[in-house]
Amino acid sequence: MRDNRHPIHAVTLDLWETLLFEREGYDAKRSQIRCRNLGRVLGEYGISIPDEKLLHALKAMGPWLAGIWDRNDEVTCADQIRFIVKVASGGSVEVKEEWIDRLGEAYASAIFEVPPSLNPDALSLLGWLKNRGKKIGLVSNVGRTPGFALRGLLEAEGLAEYFDVMVFSDEVGVRKPDPEIFLVVTRKLGVEPDSIVHIGDDLGSDVWGARNAGLRVIHLSSSAGHDPLAESDPTSLVSISRRKPYGQREITPDRTIMSLSGAAKALESLEDMPSST
Repeated sequence: MRDNRHPIHAVTLDLWETLLFEREGYDAKRSQIRCRNLGRVLGEYGISIPDEKLLHALKAMGPWLAGIWDRNDEVTCADQIRFIVKVASGGSVEVKEEWIDRLGEAYASAIFEVPPSLNPDALSLLGWLKNRGKKIGLVSNVGRTPGFALRGLLEAEGLAEYFDVMVFSDEVGVRKPDPEIFLVVTRKLGVEPDSIVHIGDDLGSDVWGARNAGLRVIHLSSSAGHDPLAESDPTSLVSISRRKPYGQREITPDRTIMSLSGAAKALESLEDMPSST
């Protein structure tokens, strides 16, 4: 008799507002720290730019990033730093290649000085998946914190060891909801898309993107872990990253949960569903 179950060989997860929770006002605090740290390192190279000018340039970066992100393309941490220094200096300072590593570390270190909190259900879910032999992937867009810093943060939080694959948008040059970033993960995991379930909080980036890549999707519908202050500012990168240039009628998750504590039950119900193929 033919087995009509649809097995799940791997689960991929979003990072922000899924595994990591933001805290109100922390996005703004990190911006100030980034500029302070950039100014300090630039000073070591003999370049004096006031923190206020660096902060103004950092905020001015929003429209530039929005135009790139609307194409689902990505920029590197180095390119963000070059933009900030160019604008803050009025074009008089060009960042040298040998400065990039130091400036990048200074720029990214804000995530460690003002860290997000861990979703209290994250470790339990990851352990549950490992115990059942599921491959686990992470697929995350980045904002001002590059992938190398987020990897370090996940290691510090004890999450990194659970993942077979971690993919960040700045490392592959493409952002969710472009299906390609999900397909990068499927290829790295060595699993067909229809045998993967993605879990994420954003209807566009996570649900719409993953579905178009052929994955099944669990939508984490919750206001927990958001930064209301950043989301209320239409010029913030948080708001810009959540703009929805896609048809709402196309966004339909396979399951919806209100917290990660419900993910195991949702996954079990999907695995027992008759295959649609």
